[in-house]
Amino acid sequence: MTTPGITTSSPAVGARLVGGRGDLSGTVVASLRTGLPLAYEPEVVSDLDPWGEDLQLALHLLYELHYRGFEGVADDREWDPELLCLRQGLEARFLRALRSALAHAPRTVEETFAPLLVEPVDLTGSLSHWLETSGELWHLREYAALRSLYHLKEADPHAWVIPRLTGRAKAAMVAIEYDEFGAGRADRIHAHLYADLMNDLGLDPAYGRYLDQAPAPLLATVNLMSLFGLHRALRGALVGHFACVEVTSSPGSRRLAKAMRRCGVGPAAEHFYAEHVEADAVHEQVVRHEVIGGLLADEPELEGDIAFGCAATLLLEDRLAAYIETAWKQELSALRTPLPGS
Repeated sequence: MTTPGITTSSPAVGARLVGGRGDLSGTVVASLRTGLPLAYEPEVVSDLDPWGEDLQLALHLLYELHYRGFEGVADDREWDPELLCLRQGLEARFLRALRSALAHAPRTVEETFAPLLVEPVDLTGSLSHWLETSGELWHLREYAALRSLYHLKEADPHAWVIPRLTGRAKAAMVAIEYDEFGAGRADRIHAHLYADLMNDLGLDPAYGRYLDQAPAPLLATVNLMSLFGLHRALRGALVGHFACVEVTSSPGSRRLAKAMRRCGVGPAAEHFYAEHVEADAVHEQVVRHEVIGGLLADEPELEGDIAFGCAATLLLEDRLAAYIETAWKQELSALRTPLPGS
């Protein structure tokens, strides 16, 4: 379906479409490839596993239309009513699963963030600690390929919250995003730095290149940002997600920088994480005191949403870490298909 008066195009920067992983994602792929209407029964959505490959891939494909789109897919499919209707159903299924899993999570900012401000003595379950102490080159390459779906669009989903904030919160959020986007220098945009990291690791830095290899637990972490970012009603949750990432980034980045150095993968790979150790330590203070503080001063009723956004982020990151570590401890690839040469 096309929108009258809108010029269609297929941006060169868009990702390549991948195959489906079930009936529904296959239907989405077919519709995007051909331009034909979706062919599915709406009640199918309610039967899908909210954490499964079919739902998470379908949702990711629909979200990507709001970023760079796909090669060969018209730009106006972003606002195709049928695709938006399906996206709404998938989002509702995903969001219900998140709220159910977090039914007993803390509801205040203080309770949610306090444990994150102290470096744990026991780092069991920390994937960055595992990579720092035990990771081999092939582990680092897989980890970088997986995380590329986020880091090559780093800060983009969070930018959607800016027009939904005011005063202190908006000013502080813009200041942090300015750093994320390179402080006016294209070569310092964090997504660009990550592409350099991928080159050091012998990976393809093309946007969306490893979508086909990314399993559902990874897709869920990326979909969460888009879910929060595209809905004004979830602006508090997006701030909670952003704050959680910034608060937890510095210690993990320090460990990953050491892992890159130990495996001798190259200066750009180490630099990406070293850059985040310093930058995110500063961002942590700004986001907690100014972004969250400013938002709560303006809209105190959003405290529960901020706490939910943080808790949802931790939940999905823990699920992903457990998935990856389980595979690696069995000497198996954490990707759906191993990287060449692994």
